[in-house]
Amino acid sequence: MVSAVVKLLYKPFAIIFGLLGGMIASAIFSKVWKAVAHEDDTPDASDEERRWQEILPAVALKGAIAGVVKALIHRGGATSVRGLTGTWPA
Repeated sequence: MVSAVVKLLYKPFAIIFGLLGGMIASAIFSKVWKAVAHEDDTPDASDEERRWQEILPAVALKGAIAGVVKALIHRGGATSVRGLTGTWPA
């Protein structure tokens, strides 16, 4: 019973942390892209002037960064909840 309540209470925080994680991942990607490609503008799939050879590596890098940030945030949040409540929230 306690486990179900903890999971329910954790959901809104997980959503907020997910949104914040997306913003953090986007900022990290922009900085990494500037350092790697020496460009301020990051390629996007809808950029008509960009070729696939430019878009695909950028999208892959962005996805990898987003995945790592998401995992760090969700794992950290779940670990913190377990430390506070003794219950794993996911």
